[in-house]
Amino acid sequence: MIKQAAIALCLSLPASIHPTAFAAQEKHTFEVSVDIPTLGFYVIPSEADWIHREQTLPWDIHNSTLLGLRKSFDVKTDGSAIEARLENFPYLTAGGDSRDNIVLRVSFNGKELTQDPTPQEVVSAVEAGAGRRVALEIVPREQPGGYKPGEYNGSVNIVFNVAAPAG
Repeated sequence: MIKQAAIALCLSLPASIHPTAFAAQEKHTFEVSVDIPTLGFYVIPSEADWIHREQTLPWDIHNSTLLGLRKSFDVKTDGSAIEARLENFPYLTAGGDSRDNIVLRVSFNGKELTQDPTPQEVVSAVEAGAGRRVALEIVPREQPGGYKPGEYNGSVNIVFNVAAPAG
């Protein structure tokens, strides 16, 4: 009798285990973030999904030409102009001879930026006060002798600030 009870218990145990105990399982972890701008001053990409990813400048194989990048930014201040400057010299390098580096021209709202420590006005106080959408353009400068084959990388660092009130 004890033997029959033990067999009955062993046969009924697997049926009592929850069916999801042996089910397949997948887990996904991803990062979520938000950058909420100060409404008194902001310079933010109008399409937020590109700014933290590496951007590839397109190569036109038919014309052996390197094309540029154009993205839009929404800008606004509480009444002063917006100034900008490059934090470092913009270029792409393949890690070899520096003469093969591809120098970039960076423009914001149609104004070419430099790495001069004194920033330049890129959006007037009137335009910035009303808020508007402006273009960032990154264009490769012509290379004497053309572009050399290779895998190039670089970064563009722009610093934006509110201009001191005129007075």
